[in-house]
Formats: sequence, C-alpha cells, structure tokens
Amino acid sequence: MREHVESSVELRGALLRLRRATGLPVVFGGLLHETRGLRIGELNGAVTPALRGLAISAGSGLGGKCLALGRPCAVTDYPSARHITHEYDGPVSAEGLRSVIAVPVVVRRKVRGVLYGALRDALPVGERVFDAAVAAARDVEQALAVRDEVRELLAPPPPGPSWEEVRQAYGELRELAPKVADPELRERLLAVCGRLETASGAPAALPGVALTPRETDVLAAVASGATNATAAVRLGLRPETVKGYLRSAMRKLGAHTRMEAVVAARRAGALP
Repeated sequence: MREHVESSVELRGALLRLRRATGLPVVFGGLLHETRGLRIGELNGAVTPALRGLAISAGSGLGGKCLALGRPCAVTDYPSARHITHEYDGPVSAEGLRSVIAVPVVVRRKVRGVLYGALRDALPVGERVFDAAVAAARDVEQALAVRDEVRELLAPPPPGPSWEEVRQAYGELRELAPKVADPELRERLLAVCGRLETASGAPAALPGVALTPRETDVLAAVASGATNATAAVRLGLRPETVKGYLRSAMRKLGAHTRMEAVVAARRAGALP
C-alpha cells in the first residue's frame, strides 16, 4: 500500500510539472499494478470525474495502444481517429477531449504506466509538448527504477552466492584490470567484466549510452559503496579526476545523483 501511495505522489508531481511546462488544460495518467491492471488514478485539470478510475486494457483506445506498443501515441481528434479503437469514447467525450497524447512509463523494458496530455480542441500536439511529456515519463521511470533497486537490495538474499557478491567481484575486477601490465591478461579480465555486465540476461534499456572504461570503473566503485576518495585510492586516480568521470557518466545517463547513475548504468547494461 505504501509503495502504491509513493508511486502515485511521483506520478502526480510529474503530471503537475507537465501541465505547468506546456499549458495543457488536462493531464492524467496511471501506473500498472499486478492486481488492478492500469487505471487512471491521477488527473489535473479535469472538470468531470469521467476519467477517474478508468481501467485501460492493452490495445484498447489510445492509452491501450501506447501500453501495447510501448511507445508514445497521439491523435489530433480522438472521436474521429481511425487508428485506435473507441471503447473509451464516452468518458473522453464527457471530459471534452479532442487532441490527446499518451506516453509510456518504461522500466527495464516493461511498461509500468501511461501519462496523457490533452487539448479540448482538435489541434496537432507540437514538438515542445511531446518532448515535455516524454521528459515527465522519464522522471517517473527514474523514480520507479530507484525504488525497484532499493527493494532488491533490501530483499532477503537467495540461497548460494548473492547477486551483490557478483557485483562486488565485478567492481574488484574493474579496479584490478588497469593495473595489469600484460595487455593480453588485461583484455581477458575486461572480457570477463563484459560477461558479468550482461549476466542478468536483460537487454539494455537505454540503447546508445556509451560510457568510457574509466567512467565504468568509477561507477562500479560507487556501486560498491565507495566514496570519491576511496574510489580514487582504489583506481589510482586523484579525487578530482574521479569527480570528473562521475559527472560525465551522470550526464550521459541523465542521472541527478550518484545512485541514480548506478541504477541507470545497470538498466543500460553497463554494470551488472
């Protein structure tokens, strides 16, 4: 229950920021829950209760299409749109919505929710609005990813070697590899690191993120709980240099904190 409330607060905040940034008259959305499916739980700017609690089925309507495809979808005139089904025309018309955009919230390649923005006129949604809606969804994704990571860390360890032990070993190998003088042995160690990075079997959720070896080294040290000073000692770098690599990695990953950067790197397949 507490997790559901916290997620709703994050969704509510993202929708409020979206409306303020774009001037959209109506924004709304919902998160996917195992027992309840996806329901519209948060609305801002609505003048009727028609959309509140509406259950969205994959493939049905604009949100259901977004849910099924895992990508943003939009219509300029909802009632007459030909590329969506029309199970939800009643609630949409009751609220007087015409132009609607739906953006998925995706964590670890799984759709976890949908954010909507809408106009009461049949006008195209501009690029600025589209970008703001995608950014709002990314904020929710990052918050959910961090919560998932914390929950995993707090979960009882499984029998046998834990995943955290694997990550610890990975971090030690990353620290050791640059210190190995033999180039062939160093490449073999880095190859083992590469195997560990993809050991979970999960496809990269952030394609196109290209971290340098040193940025990866620093993130691996941070993931193990090291401070900048400790990471500098382990890696044979100056603390200022560690800070520089960390800032660069955070910028590439779109992260605002050290732990967000670690979570994003794991989602990108750059860390195990």
